[in-house]
Amino acid sequence: QVQLVESGGGLVQTGGSLRLSCVASTTGFSINAMRWYRQAPGMQRELVALMGNIGRTNYADSVKGRFIISRDNAKNTVYVQMNSLKPEDTAVYYCKAGGAYSGYDATLDFWGQGTQVTVSS
Repeated sequence: QVQLVESGGGLVQTGGSLRLSCVASTTGFSINAMRWYRQAPGMQRELVALMGNIGRTNYADSVKGRFIISRDNAKNTVYVQMNSLKPEDTAVYYCKAGGAYSGYDATLDFWGQGTQVTVSS
């Protein structure tokens, strides 16, 4: 079983910063990549940032240069530092862990419950 718990969301003014955290509790599950997604009201969930096992990162064009994803493997935690926030960054932010159980080839994804980020203008 894999559980993901996000935290760090809140209300911030335009230009402000927030850091979201996602702690993964895993049993027998090896995480290959962790991703942050967001979903604004009435919109599809979109990928914001990802980090692979060897530190490879990728970002949505809308957040490049403003968001930084990082990972602490010892703590099974992934972070996203969000700077220069804009009202259009307002959304529920979710983390997703992808990987496989020991001894199995099938890859699985698990989601956190989400944390609300609201950027006021």
